[in-house]
Amino acid sequence: MVTPVRVGVIGTGAISGAYLGMSKNFPVVQIASVADINNDAAKAKAAEFNIPKVQSVDELLADPSIDVVLNLTVPKAHVPIAMRALNAGKHTYAEKPLGISMEEAKPMLQLAKQKKLLIGCAPDTFMGAGVQTARKAIDDGLIGKPVAFTAFMLCPGHESWHPSPEFYYEVGGGPMFDMGPYYLTALLNLLGPIKRQFGFATIAITPRTITSKPKFGKVMNVETPDHVVGSIEFANGAAGTLVTSFATRFADYHSKTPITIFGTEGTLEVPDPNGFGGPVRLRKNADSEWTELPLVYPHNYGRSVGLADMAYAIRTGRPFRANGNQALAVLDAMQGFLDSSKTGKAHKPKVKYTRPAPMPTNLPFGVLDE
Repeated sequence: MVTPVRVGVIGTGAISGAYLGMSKNFPVVQIASVADINNDAAKAKAAEFNIPKVQSVDELLADPSIDVVLNLTVPKAHVPIAMRALNAGKHTYAEKPLGISMEEAKPMLQLAKQKKLLIGCAPDTFMGAGVQTARKAIDDGLIGKPVAFTAFMLCPGHESWHPSPEFYYEVGGGPMFDMGPYYLTALLNLLGPIKRQFGFATIAITPRTITSKPKFGKVMNVETPDHVVGSIEFANGAAGTLVTSFATRFADYHSKTPITIFGTEGTLEVPDPNGFGGPVRLRKNADSEWTELPLVYPHNYGRSVGLADMAYAIRTGRPFRANGNQALAVLDAMQGFLDSSKTGKAHKPKVKYTRPAPMPTNLPFGVLDE
């Protein structure tokens, strides 16, 4: 059994509970400390999840016992916090997106390489049973050659329910940078590298008024596109459309299977990539109806599986799945849609992408390595 990796968490907002709760299932991960600009929030999370230490951000970064910084701050803070962590000699794993632009993210990966440190990044939902089962179905040839895809994430926005929704409408937010990482990471794992892409992006609704508490009535200006349509041609020849929107009402599509992959021998419906499980549905050319495929991988993982996988990589030197290069390829694609919309030209990837290994099927829950 490998020695646990000691993790310090920076940022104790809404998503932190999902990480802190699931991390307890992975013996290779030990949450040692939490920090937040709101010290009371950090203390509350530490008490809720029995975390031994609450520190300031500066104290956590200077703590020699911390191996990895789990960065759960808002998007515009992802790169600044990661750079500080790397300069402090610590590996870092961040919530998505990797950064708010390629220009700020590239130096971070260069610094990590120089210092021989690892960068991991959400989402790790592609490591769950849903996308992994769909990937196996495609790799096993169940739908023949992939020809086309559709992928939809359509909603009115977050100001009606999120307690502090402003960052969703700032640069680094919007439906593409907020939800695009889930969909693009899944599509890259299912279909491989992108050959070229086109984008159409607009700010459809501005200003917006918060109707959730505690900021009810606050008016926000929208700084980044809230409706993005993208067309992608993959290197394997498959081509299709991804639509992400915070400006649509009453969207009528299969919300449980919002990604569809069409092949020469059949069609596959893929579950919501924002989750780890969900139904995987197949209909082959000779079938009269759809069949739900059994989930062939552990189907009760949650956020922190990517962090745990990186912890094994730290201890053993092997590759890991939710890695910085994959996150950079996703960031390149997201920015590519916005750039293409501005220029009217195709965007060709600037990052070489290699699909990570599929998840192991023969290991007990909570163990990701022999």
